[in-house]
Amino acid sequence: MKFAFLTIYVRDLEASIRFYESMAGLTVQRRFASGPAELAFLANTAGDTEIELLQFPGRTFEGRGMFICFYCDELDAMHTRATAEGLRPSPIQEPDDTMRYFYVYDPNGVSVQLRTPPAGE
Repeated sequence: MKFAFLTIYVRDLEASIRFYESMAGLTVQRRFASGPAELAFLANTAGDTEIELLQFPGRTFEGRGMFICFYCDELDAMHTRATAEGLRPSPIQEPDDTMRYFYVYDPNGVSVQLRTPPAGE
């Protein structure tokens, strides 16, 4: 069994796509309309687990209680980018000598953590 995708209801599909492209390095794998809904599936590469962004009139998601983590090789540069884009990232945290990370919220209130990958990955 393989985890295929995670769906997030979004208020603004374009803003959400820009966020995940910029902060997580994801790219749109496919995008289409289905009735009144607009959908975009993003992943690192084709065949990887995806995030589905779903804009559906009348449905919104406030992001509370959801947390997504992405490994990031250039944490300091991404923190600088998040700051420059006005995303108000948390300070970089270093709870021990093997872990560094920071948090930022996506346009829908989802908490996103960018962190250094574990040693050897």
